[in-house]
Amino acid sequence: MERLRPELISNNRNLFFTGKGGVGKTSTACATAVALAELGKQVLIVSTDPASNLQDVFEMELETYPTQIPTIPNLYAANLDPEQAALEYREKIIGPYRGKLPQAAITNMEEQLSGACTVEIAAFDEFTNLLANEETTKQFDHIIFDTAPTGHTLRLLQLPTAWNSFLDESTHGASCLGPLAGLEKKKSLYKKTMRALANKEETLLVLVARPDRSSLDEAKRASLELNQLGITNQSLIINGVFKRQSNDLVACKLEEKQQQELKGISNLLYDMRNYFLPLVPYNLTGINALKNLFIDSEIGNKGKYESNLDMQLPSLEKIVAQLSNNEHGVFMTMGKGGVGKTTMAAAVAVGLAEKGHKVHLTTTDPAAHLMHVLDETQLSDYLTVSSINPKHEVDLYKKQVLEKLDDSLTEDEIAFVKEDLESPCTEEIAVFQAFAKAVDLSDDAFVVIDTAPTGHTLLLLDAAESYHQEVERANGKMPAYVQKLIPRLRDPNQTFVALVTLPEATPVHEANRLQEDLRRAKIEPKWWIINQSFQATTTEDPVLKGRAYAEQTWIERVFNELASETIIVPWQADDIIGVERLKQITKA
Repeated sequence: MERLRPELISNNRNLFFTGKGGVGKTSTACATAVALAELGKQVLIVSTDPASNLQDVFEMELETYPTQIPTIPNLYAANLDPEQAALEYREKIIGPYRGKLPQAAITNMEEQLSGACTVEIAAFDEFTNLLANEETTKQFDHIIFDTAPTGHTLRLLQLPTAWNSFLDESTHGASCLGPLAGLEKKKSLYKKTMRALANKEETLLVLVARPDRSSLDEAKRASLELNQLGITNQSLIINGVFKRQSNDLVACKLEEKQQQELKGISNLLYDMRNYFLPLVPYNLTGINALKNLFIDSEIGNKGKYESNLDMQLPSLEKIVAQLSNNEHGVFMTMGKGGVGKTTMAAAVAVGLAEKGHKVHLTTTDPAAHLMHVLDETQLSDYLTVSSINPKHEVDLYKKQVLEKLDDSLTEDEIAFVKEDLESPCTEEIAVFQAFAKAVDLSDDAFVVIDTAPTGHTLLLLDAAESYHQEVERANGKMPAYVQKLIPRLRDPNQTFVALVTLPEATPVHEANRLQEDLRRAKIEPKWWIINQSFQATTTEDPVLKGRAYAEQTWIERVFNELASETIIVPWQADDIIGVERLKQITKA
């Protein structure tokens, strides 16, 4: 695998960077933009990421229009705000109905248009407008987009049906079709954008991943989706590849873990151009740091990075101790994929069971390796484990919705419904009843849930009896345990939420957005768990010492600004499998 040099991916005018949150899309895109500008190219970098830290990276305020970066004459940046665009977009659709429809109907419409799909479609609308503005873009040799649209959004926008009539009449409870309602006049513009995305001479799609399993799996899934849409001009950048500079135990284990994951890269990803970028011991903020990313000099400077947190942060043991003061309740871990929600939930469940509490752990982990270990332990008298299989629940939900569709719908309209059911919201709604059943067990036990429905989903299902409509399709009635679920989740004496994050920019931004989402639903998180922290280890490797130093900004922000209570968990050298390992991280 070759180390990335910007000129290796500079044959295309449009460069779209995509990948899971926290993989380094923004920093990689910014460093590429700086390097190409320094080669004499006129470059525009545009972010459409709701959790964008583009302003942090360039250390200056940015506008929604191209703004010159003072120290790099050829470089311009624009920070589009998809959430503001979504707000304006939502009001444009709902505004004409205010005062004409009952407030319950307006509330339901507002929540339908408050999900991630609306933000993404609004973002697509924003950068399509920019791409189509030849007056703005003709001066640039390269336009770099930090965050590309997902395959799901692109498929929705490609569907050929007459949008307006179907969307006006659709009653199946769509989570994504609503946002499309205001876009019917722009179909020709979107077709032009889709052609540009699929044009190999014009566009390169850059998949960014970390050398870990979940990130590489996500890159593979995204690549397949884009291939199916005819967007085949793809490259893969593995960001943060670690090369140890010491015999430090943590460094040896991290290098070994990464190399094992890199050996397992699928043939699909091997078939495209693959590059890597090293794990660097500093935050990628500021022009000098961005320039240094592509310099093949020795990384790390022994003794340069020394940091000690001003506060002493407790371990997971504090959560177990506080929960143990209650006789029963619901504990839920929430956060974006890859931050360690399942492990944190299992560790707290084991800790409570060890104290003699009756505990039921419910996980959505498809691998379910933790459950396999837990089922065979001496704690089985206190701890029971079940699995919610998201794929099974989603398949069942899709079948129920499709069976109830009106026979008069055209093939194109049915295609719209099927694509809408690929929305991330669908999975949350599909597993909702399973969660409700699990929560109902908390009358006389602790129920520990790995991954709960977001505030948006709870509000969506609560607004204007929309959940009742969904349940009616399945069995014609709303179970009692569903009726009392949302009040129970809002009760701070019954339900305790922990947001799980990593000590990095994007995971912290995303966890904060999730917290705001929950607050809209009147649910207040009790803890933030900062997982996989090098700051909390005893590593002496110069690169990892640098990473620990870089974490400090985000740890202090969580502690001082965002969290009611903050917990920290060290980076773990060994895989966390088995009760004894879970006990260790609880008390680390």
